[in-house]
Amino acid sequence: MMLLIGSHVNFKKDDQLLGSLKQALSYGANTFMFYTGAPQNTKRYPIEDGLTLAALQLMKEENIDYSKVVVHAPYIVNLANDSDPVKYKFSVDFLQEEIERCKLLGITKLVLHPGSHVGLGVDRAIANISNAINMISNDSVVILLETMAGKGTEVGSKLEEIKAIIDKVEDKEHIGVCLDTCHLNDGGYDIANFDEILDRVDRIIGLNKVGCVHINDSKNECGAHKDRHENFGFGQIGFDNLIKVIYNERLKDVPKILETPYVDKDFAPYKYEIEMIRSRKFDPDLIEKIRNQN
Repeated sequence: MMLLIGSHVNFKKDDQLLGSLKQALSYGANTFMFYTGAPQNTKRYPIEDGLTLAALQLMKEENIDYSKVVVHAPYIVNLANDSDPVKYKFSVDFLQEEIERCKLLGITKLVLHPGSHVGLGVDRAIANISNAINMISNDSVVILLETMAGKGTEVGSKLEEIKAIIDKVEDKEHIGVCLDTCHLNDGGYDIANFDEILDRVDRIIGLNKVGCVHINDSKNECGAHKDRHENFGFGQIGFDNLIKVIYNERLKDVPKILETPYVDKDFAPYKYEIEMIRSRKFDPDLIEKIRNQN
């Protein structure tokens, strides 16, 4: 099967989408995910059409399917809590701006953390999230609700919560789900039984709604509700279980995106992890090799 594998990459002011693409290619990736600006703040700069067009041309030359490229919405968007109407409106408006930026870039997949209810309770949070999405004008971008670890008051650690949000979203064509292996593990789903998880996804949400998979190992045991990513094969989920996720036939057309931690906070592991994934052979010395080669 054609393996769709990539990672998180940077999106910088000077080279934008073209720079993101070149970074992905340097990792041996054939898809990628990026934030259109810093994930922690609202600072954004204009999209340069020339850089976007140059990136699209290079993608054609490299046989990269642009429909599989993903944008991640910033962390500061929290649609789950409406206790402060000004902050809630800000989150809705900022998400609308991100959708417009996706349109300018021609991106059709936007991963979104459902948010944290911060004491309001899950039911009200689900209503808030769906209401916010219903307020947004969107005719081309599929919003993919990410499965969460359940840290603090996060919404979306249970498939049933994702389903409840989707049920209340009016535009079913532009709503879906992003599965995250670390978050699923930390939320209590055993990745060793991934086909059983997919059966549950299919029964509760529908496999056709899965638009992206974040591939991350976890520092934590199943059900820890902590959300601490680990490098591929070096955590509690393990190499063999993650390889089975990546090569699962039921998800063959879904982009797989690595969000594993940088080594020593400075060195991206993605080139090396993608090589290991393609060979399907675990390298226990990988982290040391990354240190030595950088």
